[in-house]
Amino acid sequence: MTTLVWFRDDLRLADHPALRAALEKEGPVICLYVLDEESAGVRSLGGAARWWLHHSLEALADRVQDRGGTLVLRRGPAADVVPEVADAAGADAVFWNRRYGGAEREVDSSVKDTLRQAGIEAHSFAGSLLFEPWTITTGQGGHYKVFTPFWKACLAEPPPRAPLPEPREVPGPASPPASDDLDAWGLTPTAPDWAGGLREAWEPGELAARRRLRDFLEQDVDEYDRARDEPAAGTTSLLSPHLRFGEISPYTVWHEAVSSGRDVGGFLSEIGWREFAWHTLYHFPALARENLNARFDAFPWPELNEDHLRFWQQGRTGVALVDAGMRELWETGTMHNRVRMVVASYLVKNLMIDWRHGEEWFWDTLVDADEASNPFNWQWVAGSGADAAPYFRIFNPETQAKKFDPQHQYVGRWAPEYVSGDELLPEPLVDLRASRQQALDAYEEVKGASNERG
Repeated sequence: MTTLVWFRDDLRLADHPALRAALEKEGPVICLYVLDEESAGVRSLGGAARWWLHHSLEALADRVQDRGGTLVLRRGPAADVVPEVADAAGADAVFWNRRYGGAEREVDSSVKDTLRQAGIEAHSFAGSLLFEPWTITTGQGGHYKVFTPFWKACLAEPPPRAPLPEPREVPGPASPPASDDLDAWGLTPTAPDWAGGLREAWEPGELAARRRLRDFLEQDVDEYDRARDEPAAGTTSLLSPHLRFGEISPYTVWHEAVSSGRDVGGFLSEIGWREFAWHTLYHFPALARENLNARFDAFPWPELNEDHLRFWQQGRTGVALVDAGMRELWETGTMHNRVRMVVASYLVKNLMIDWRHGEEWFWDTLVDADEASNPFNWQWVAGSGADAAPYFRIFNPETQAKKFDPQHQYVGRWAPEYVSGDELLPEPLVDLRASRQQALDAYEEVKGASNERG
């Protein structure tokens, strides 16, 4: 009996329900990863995430090999590749951990149908979210659209299960199926190689994820609630890319945080925000393309100013905190969460550029961009998404800098000319006060259109 384990955004050995179930069966286990950039609706990874994926797969392959197995790599539409590999390997069963995007669920359903028609057992497991999206419902049976009652409902559920132990052995077959060469996938940049900053900032892989969690709980979590909004403080967990690629499970994060004996409520609520984003995507698969709140379809976006978009992308807006954040993003593949909100608000509400352009740029440049959190958070800032505050929530980047970077440590690192008083500072693209009023006027049009329809 041979079991195939199809890895996706769960590139780890510990707390991997599909792998654990496979190891409980008799016979060898084949570990498979499929790079699927062809299935309808499946979104191809951005450049920074592709870099991370390459190194995460390297790390996983080494760990599987150390335990006697082999990680098989294949490229192509998963609905074709997974049954083909299962058939070629003579697999009796195929297991995987669930995904929650609409296109991914369709692919998984197709794979399951094909396998079962061929007489191969196919089963999926809960390994990526603490609470399955269909289990947390309002009193009327619908899904939550505001975070606080959503998270309250989650916390009223039985506590998340304990994480599963890491296997000591992954017994592979005597002759594993042929595997693609990872380097041939071209996931890392070469001409030019722009990933130097990513290499300095990050270490992908399961072991690095565990170290990051341990260091955070030992060194930073006590200051998390007080200083998490200060971009220069260094008190955030930096776990988001590890969670995005499943190098560590939310169950492991939850239980290690709770058992640390520290005050972790604020930190765990951020894990809850991640859950909220995925629950929203599950119920609204078009999250990256369409306004969650349909009344924002009437928002009067002006014609795209491509120069303004490019200057924003390059960190040349003439606004210190915005430029610092965008340069940090380009250099490291990440950006402090408070600054993410500021730069997003500036793009949408001061430059009056559709949130989808910003979402696309973050998708390409963030190592932690996933199909739920990235569009979910952009829509939250734009005012078109779940849990949105009134339309007049506009982050003033100068006020935010004074409050959260008063000593100019963050700006001084990423945009030092603003601190040194360089005479060659870029001219501000727009006047903050006037552009804020323009945004407010536009949002009033949305309200008016909504009232007319009502």
